[in-house]
Amino acid sequence: MINADTSIFESLESNVRGYCRNWPTVFTKAKGSWLRDEDGKDYLDFFAGAGALNYGHNNDVLKQPLLDYIAGDGITHGLDMSTSAKRELLVTLRDTIFAPRGLDYKVQFPGPTGANAVEAALKLARKITGRETIVSFTNAFHGMTLGALSVTGNAAKRAGAGVPLVHAAHMPYDGYFDGTTADFQWMEKVLDDTSSGFDRPAAVIVETVQGEGGVNVARAEWLRHLAGLCAAREILLIVDDVQMGCGRTGPFFSFELAGITPDIVTLSKSIGGYGLPMALVLFKSELDQWAPGEHNGTFRGNNPAFVTAGVALRHFWSDGALQAATLAKGERVARTLSELADNVPGLSTRGRGLVHGVVFDDASQAGKVCQVAFERGLLVETSGSTDEVVKLLPPLTVTDQELEHGLGILTGAVDTVCSGMGAIA
Repeated sequence: MINADTSIFESLESNVRGYCRNWPTVFTKAKGSWLRDEDGKDYLDFFAGAGALNYGHNNDVLKQPLLDYIAGDGITHGLDMSTSAKRELLVTLRDTIFAPRGLDYKVQFPGPTGANAVEAALKLARKITGRETIVSFTNAFHGMTLGALSVTGNAAKRAGAGVPLVHAAHMPYDGYFDGTTADFQWMEKVLDDTSSGFDRPAAVIVETVQGEGGVNVARAEWLRHLAGLCAAREILLIVDDVQMGCGRTGPFFSFELAGITPDIVTLSKSIGGYGLPMALVLFKSELDQWAPGEHNGTFRGNNPAFVTAGVALRHFWSDGALQAATLAKGERVARTLSELADNVPGLSTRGRGLVHGVVFDDASQAGKVCQVAFERGLLVETSGSTDEVVKLLPPLTVTDQELEHGLGILTGAVDTVCSGMGAIA
């Protein structure tokens, strides 16, 4: 029974609020993979700030350096001024992330959100190529600002713009036709046909795993084909790694599994390490054609986030331990969910690393499962075009015991909601 006083939120906060409607309690503390509410009830967090908390809540490795930095009167607000915290972060990016992967990327600090990183990437691509159109994919989600919405697929989100969303074209994502139509057949045809009426785009933007779109996973060969298609036609390839980067799929970048090197990469969410707002746009050196101040933002210099980002990179990405652990945990999740799908009609599952989805033929059941899971102490959300997917996004630092506990709650919630459809082993 939830007894939290939520009246102030209901009376004063806008109707636009969302997650609090599904989780009607007041949270007060968080540590690792857990949150606690005012009634003292603990919740295992398989939501992780929508992917902003890959290293969990209040990670001690990150917290103490942050406290030391604040206590020492370190720069908080720095715009794009040179600071010691930014210098240390850039050196760490170069030595820990770029050099081992052979990446020759420049680093841009846009406003501290994923949407702003996407906006900057789209502007840069148009500036470089002199073209206007950006190609994106069915079920894509890239943010809620106008440029990002123009390359987003979800009709309800797009409708909120209130104006035409132009200079974008949408192509089928991997598996959209269930294998009945050859991948890229139409896209290649219209790009190469001078009478197709389709102008050559400035860029293609893609998520290697579509999280908000329903945990749709692109095959490595599909991504390689896409990269080759773009390179052959001088179209820039943008990978949106806002949610799937920073190790969510195993490697630091989600595109590493495909062996491709995007022209532009957007990062946010967990790049700040601690949940502090921060975003980056990475691009090949020859693409650095910005004029000074051509894309800026008052809070692009969030130095406390630079501190925790640098510590996170050094601690978690100086070796392959986190990647190996994430892949091993992901295999455990995949096995459990596959067994679940085998025993419950109308269920299927998909995922990679530590992002997985349970897909319901009856879309209404996904939300019910999330509600039952919440009542039993597990936070999971829905995704997909009709909210038909229960999405699992636990911290990468989740322990084996916590993972088993959460999977147990989820399995029980599915059993409760779908008990009339078949027994669960």
